[in-house]
Amino acid sequence: MVKRNISEFGGRGDGQFDNSDAFAAAFTALKRMGNGTLHVGAGVWRTGPIEIFSNTTFILEEDAIISFIPDTERYRPTLTRWEGVECYAMKPLVFADGQENIVISGKGVFDGSGDTWWTALKEKRERGQKSPETDLEKELARLNSGYERQPSGGGSREMQFLRPPLMQFRHCSNILLEDFTLENSPFWTLHPLFCAGVTLRRLTISNPPDAPNTDGIDIDSCYGVLVEGCEVAVGDDGIVIKSGSGEDGIKVNKPSENITVRHCTVRDGHGGIVIGSETAAGIFNVIAEDCLFKGTDRGVRIKTRRGRGGEICNLRFCRLTMENNLCPIAINMFYRCGADFSEELFGLDPVPVVSTTPSIKNISIEHVHSFGCRASAGFIAGLPESPIENLVVTDCEFSTNEGDSSSPDKSDMFLGLPSVTSKSFRVLNVKNPIFSNIRIYGPKEAFIYG
Repeated sequence: MVKRNISEFGGRGDGQFDNSDAFAAAFTALKRMGNGTLHVGAGVWRTGPIEIFSNTTFILEEDAIISFIPDTERYRPTLTRWEGVECYAMKPLVFADGQENIVISGKGVFDGSGDTWWTALKEKRERGQKSPETDLEKELARLNSGYERQPSGGGSREMQFLRPPLMQFRHCSNILLEDFTLENSPFWTLHPLFCAGVTLRRLTISNPPDAPNTDGIDIDSCYGVLVEGCEVAVGDDGIVIKSGSGEDGIKVNKPSENITVRHCTVRDGHGGIVIGSETAAGIFNVIAEDCLFKGTDRGVRIKTRRGRGGEICNLRFCRLTMENNLCPIAINMFYRCGADFSEELFGLDPVPVVSTTPSIKNISIEHVHSFGCRASAGFIAGLPESPIENLVVTDCEFSTNEGDSSSPDKSDMFLGLPSVTSKSFRVLNVKNPIFSNIRIYGPKEAFIYG
């Protein structure tokens, strides 16, 4: 295998030079050779977007920082999936499309310079922007005809300020990512999309806790994924599994299945191991084991709602430790983000089951130890027309922090459900659940049904 160094292509790691052409030349050269390794040594390597091709190994040596230039015009419209819908969005900072046999490793850092992107979004929201304004946003709107009717997860699709992920692999196979750091992502951080055979090992992912929509790892309509020994601290959900949203996700029809998450730590953020809320093509055969979720709003989090669609089936969560969460277990089919209240979406009476009605069944939660639950010991809410089935919770211990002022209504982001005042484990619309050897310390009532 040919080994090359970025300096051979004119690269300079002085923190000032624009290395966009050097990276493009390097990866194009490796593509022509059929395979090869690119080394990046210590230094700060400023660049625009990087595209990687098949049979490539990309090594960031210790003290190497690839710093992405936060100029929106560099990240030209690219076909992708953005919050569950196939559309054009800004090109990912690191991108591979339809490639195979890619390795990225080393102790270096990919820095997405996210603060510029987060500030821009905050300013747009503060002045009430509701439609495209910049030339790039208007170009995306033209490419995404009908975007106004597309579902959103809270990222403000209506503006068409469709920020890029820090790293995305689309329609790729046999991907190994290990040992490096991803930080300050403009949007979702690491996004395998329509991939098969992905291993993520000993990665560190870090975004500020107030950075908007900066999920850690989003496994999206993928088959055969291992996430092992990763450290995640972000401004949204930590390790997430998705499969498209609503009618678009049903049409694409690519589930996520056969996924294992183990020996990972997630801090801060909205959830530790998260399913959804984009669930349209189904999510099957997931195991999360031997993980720590410390200070996350939720530990295990499954979120969906009417209109999202999809079957969630055969999920096992075991030997998990959780500390100081709002709610350690949250299974929510009344998820509110990206939607306003309506009886059709959030009413408590059953509505007809249709193609976009989600379902949840065969969920096993075992040997969970959770301490200092600030909002409640647990929150599980199915739909009246689609109750959760075959839920088994065994050998678990939950203790609530009765001195914390957090309301039980903060257990998860829901609409339509009546308020409760106790930090008990709340269960609604679940068909014959099994709770065995469960210890709940703190609230007067261990469980509330309804």
